[in-house]
Amino acid sequence: MSTIQWFPGHMTRARRQIEEKLKLIDVAIELIDARVPLSSRNPMVDTILQHKPRLILLNKLDLADPAATADWVAFFQEKGLDALPIDAVSGTGTREIVARCRKLMAEKMEARQRKGMNPRAIRALIVGIPNVGKSTLINKLAGRKVAATGDKPGVTKGQQWIKMAGGELELLDTPGILWPKFEDQQVGYRLAAIGSIKEEILAADDVAFYAVRYLAEAYPGVLAERYGIETVPADLSEGEAVIEVMETIGRKRGCVASGGRVDLGKASTLILRELRAGKLGRISLERPDMA
Repeated sequence: MSTIQWFPGHMTRARRQIEEKLKLIDVAIELIDARVPLSSRNPMVDTILQHKPRLILLNKLDLADPAATADWVAFFQEKGLDALPIDAVSGTGTREIVARCRKLMAEKMEARQRKGMNPRAIRALIVGIPNVGKSTLINKLAGRKVAATGDKPGVTKGQQWIKMAGGELELLDTPGILWPKFEDQQVGYRLAAIGSIKEEILAADDVAFYAVRYLAEAYPGVLAERYGIETVPADLSEGEAVIEVMETIGRKRGCVASGGRVDLGKASTLILRELRAGKLGRISLERPDMA
């Protein structure tokens, strides 16, 4: 696979806008996808946020492997970062966010109090790559729809301050920011598999082939059970082997073109849609030992 490069102009502007707002920020909330916690972390964020206190939220925990998520929380904690698994759609874990931010700000809030300054809401910046659920989380925290949501990357276009329900937190929403290129090409495949990269960047069949290979090795039995296949080899490194499995899935699901030929494009789209929707079970595409 060739190097994936994708850095639209609006992302350059978004980075500059974040940097300009940093002096107003108390806490940074970094939202990542629990299925690919490392791949969905923008390596530029550490530089952009400098030394701001940070809370890492592993969103979409309902779609991720619970054991892997627990391992990732421990991984971040070992690095001195507070990490909290959440599901922005159902609200699982979201009630902890304000308390975690308050804990990160405890010393600063006590210092303000000693100086006789009036208490105020904690000002938090939310950052993350496209399609990790920032707008869904904001709407959940605000208790109303204040941010546009969608299942495709690039929905949020600008910045806005939003007061959270209860008034203890003011949140600055930002557009999703990707980085100029993926040094590790596996990162590109993982992000494409969960839908964080637009389909024009990576072909659906390439991404589906990657996903099927990974699932066969990391979650043996999942493909066979979901698609009624008798056996799926754990090693699908050979191109012909993965195509054979894809064709079997295509036939089982009616992805057949004229002449009885399996439409691999349609089968690929089907597999990726079901993977992203959690219909293959709670799947994590990377683990800490892959870091």
